[in-house]
Amino acid sequence: MIKGISHITFIVKDLKKSAKLLEKVFDAKEVYDSKSKNFSLAAEKFFKIGKIWVAIMQGKSLKEKTYNHFAFDVAEKDFAKYENRIKELGLEIKLARSRVKGEGRSIYFYDYDNHLFEIHSGNMQKRVKYYKGYSTLK
Repeated sequence: MIKGISHITFIVKDLKKSAKLLEKVFDAKEVYDSKSKNFSLAAEKFFKIGKIWVAIMQGKSLKEKTYNHFAFDVAEKDFAKYENRIKELGLEIKLARSRVKGEGRSIYFYDYDNHLFEIHSGNMQKRVKYYKGYSTLK
């Protein structure tokens, strides 16, 4: 039985630059740096973001930007703080899709390697409840 997500790995061109992004935007705490000992395919760093294990590994950037993304859940009261951090780093912000009441707020942004991230203030339970209620209102 699946217990949850073990970890998420992103391939990045510049480990130091990407580490700073994770630390600045997400308050990531570095817990491991392979330095010259590569146990995996390439140099890598591990971080904790909340309770999530996020790894970055040195490699080639993604060639294309897509809508594939990883969304981080934040409290509505903290949304502006994260939005400001993203803007301070000058990261490319993707225009958000249109939203309906009950979905929460989102800001989508690309890292330096074309990975798309989302800061989201809603949750699945609220969204599903709204979507199901909306379809019965029509």
